[in-house]
Amino acid sequence: MPKRVLITGVSGFVGHHLVEQAINLGYEVFGAVRPNSEIDHLKEFNIQFRHLNFTDVEALKEDIGANKYDYIIHAAGITKAKTLDDYNLVNATYSKNLALATIGTQVKKFVFVSSLAAIGPLNDLTSIITGDQLPKPVTSYGISKLNAERSLRELKELPLIVIRPTAVYGPREKDIFILFESLNKGLEPYIGSFDQRLSFIYVKDLVNVIFKSLNTNINHQAYNISDGKAYDRFALADIAKKELGKKTFKFHIPLPVVKLLASTLDFLYKNSATTPALNKEKLAELTAINWICSIEDAKTALDFEPTFDLNAGLRDTLEWYRKNNWL
Repeated sequence: MPKRVLITGVSGFVGHHLVEQAINLGYEVFGAVRPNSEIDHLKEFNIQFRHLNFTDVEALKEDIGANKYDYIIHAAGITKAKTLDDYNLVNATYSKNLALATIGTQVKKFVFVSSLAAIGPLNDLTSIITGDQLPKPVTSYGISKLNAERSLRELKELPLIVIRPTAVYGPREKDIFILFESLNKGLEPYIGSFDQRLSFIYVKDLVNVIFKSLNTNINHQAYNISDGKAYDRFALADIAKKELGKKTFKFHIPLPVVKLLASTLDFLYKNSATTPALNKEKLAELTAINWICSIEDAKTALDFEPTFDLNAGLRDTLEWYRKNNWL
């Protein structure tokens, strides 16, 4: 009998790739989605959809017991919200409820997909984020992911592994895609003029290490995930321009101007159900100077070996965007 895996957040960018890989590996896949989630892009896959009530631990436990999941990959969460309380409810409280429901069941591994934002960036260009780095998140999103990690680690019986990816890109991603759209139109904007060291992970490499973590005996460990390389702030655009065959007008918007714009957008969207792509929260991450992390722990413990650097990953990504008429 194939192993059963419950994947939360399957309607999202990373979730879609998790489902695709799970099918390729022969798992029987159950995908947790909200009743109003857009799932047309998942209909090509043979998966069973579940509408889970993350506010009810007993209901979650009943679902886990009834469907006899062997593994849970918890990739659901929110990256845009109005307040820290909103972030914490979904990213921390709901995660803990699912974990509580898992304890005492047949589940062999609970993988929590966190974020390098839970650790936060460094304030100098010469250091590197390590596995035992003192967490200093700079956004409410990062704080909520850190709160989730801490609450899950309190559950000693939980067969937990935490995966902390840096900036994830690949087919279907929508935030970094905004830059590709701009480059395709001949515009290359930057916030301020300062040095940065950035890290990235191609979604296929992220998904591969998540599935590797299911079959390890390691519990209650967290692993930072990137492609293992350091990039300057121009690398992403330089590679993308080459792949797109575009020449651009490069310009730097003064940081005070961008801060004013972010504050204005936050005010205008204050009573809206949506959150703008540029806001004060996002700006704190975009202007951080060092997001480079060590992946040595993941290499040793999870046999993680990235196969895509930014050149190879962007080549695949941009080809997909073009074939699917995103660009």
